[in-house]
Amino acid sequence: MIDYIERLNEDYRFCEGLKACMNCGMCTAICPAAAVFDYDPRKICQIMQKRDNALTEQLLASDMIWYCGQCIGCRTRCPRNNTPGYIIQALRKVSLQTGLYLKSAEGRKQIKIAKTVGENLLTKGYCVDIDLVKPEMHPEQGPMWEWVYANRESVCNRCGGNYHGDGAGAQRKLSDETKKELFAILRETGGESLIRKIQNAE
Repeated sequence: MIDYIERLNEDYRFCEGLKACMNCGMCTAICPAAAVFDYDPRKICQIMQKRDNALTEQLLASDMIWYCGQCIGCRTRCPRNNTPGYIIQALRKVSLQTGLYLKSAEGRKQIKIAKTVGENLLTKGYCVDIDLVKPEMHPEQGPMWEWVYANRESVCNRCGGNYHGDGAGAQRKLSDETKKELFAILRETGGESLIRKIQNAE
């Protein structure tokens, strides 16, 4: 069995995020996700404080680690400076690296994200490139999006963007030098290989 605790301890976010939880529940009280999902950041802290490899594996294969919206509001309220959001980031990375996310319905959604947001990053340098958010691929956006997509240049520019233009602004044209630097960061940090691994999971 993989030593998940050792793997997590290699991640600065995990070490920084979990100091000494006293089970006060402030993180859960402030958490927007806890208000709408069966999600409790305090439980995640409790599980991780046990340093139990089997329990950690169950957590890595569960839906629970995918409900967090990464607002990091938990950090602002914890009296002991814990950050469950950081712990979640580290858990998600290990779940993706080990393939345990495939055992979770919420985790498997990462495949679609890797094929859209991930592909945008690897080819365009943007998380969301408006040209790639095609209505037929995103029917959940509704009929209004069809109009926005068809008129994306004028909509983007009226909203303060810079559609395919030079200079600053959202959806601007990225220079070759900027893209080269972004792609180098993704490659050196392991982001590129992880995205490709998830894309090819099915």
